[in-house]
Amino acid sequence: MSDKDLIKVMVVDDHPMWRDAVARDLAESGFDVVATAGDGDQAVRRAQAAAPDVLVLDLNLPVKPGVQVCKELVGHNPALRVLVLSASGEHADVLEAVKSGATGYLLKSASTEELLDAVRRTAVGDPVFTPGLAGLVLGEYRRLASDPAPASDPDRPRAPELTERETEVLRLVAKGLSYKQIAERLVISHRTVQNHVQNTLGKLQLHNRVELVRYAIERGLDDE
Repeated sequence: MSDKDLIKVMVVDDHPMWRDAVARDLAESGFDVVATAGDGDQAVRRAQAAAPDVLVLDLNLPVKPGVQVCKELVGHNPALRVLVLSASGEHADVLEAVKSGATGYLLKSASTEELLDAVRRTAVGDPVFTPGLAGLVLGEYRRLASDPAPASDPDRPRAPELTERETEVLRLVAKGLSYKQIAERLVISHRTVQNHVQNTLGKLQLHNRVELVRYAIERGLDDE
């Protein structure tokens, strides 16, 4: 991988030793650690200045909580990927993080290898969850999709038509498959899957995978 392809990562945690250890592991594994921060306000300021590709974020932060940091930064830059790295496996914390824009959620009990793999996958848009949490998040997507959505306004323009392959990819996204699994299932490249997802996001005027999954489930694509 050339220097220009390095994944830019920022680490946010209020424990200096833990923060430094994570940043060191990432740097030694070839990631470009562009910034670190120890509280919520500092995290927002530094992330906007450093423009990381992936934010590795603890939820329990002083000054401003992690979910608020995530919401502000993803709202400011929807292309930012956020991987929550937390000591809490509480379902409410996981769901709140995902609703605020996090791409994935990993417990601090994960191994270094699991963390490095999670950051790589988060960078390309794959949702990464500690085992047992992915099903919980998908279940919440389904619950949200069953709620009456204001988007179903009859005056709203009809959604543009998707190609057969885009619909196929969207259906597998809704089932919770990673881009790699979708590529294997459809016998296409990982990059082709990413391109289909980006095209679909553009056509539907959606901003991220969370919104895409909700759109798909609202239309029953996950049950097909």
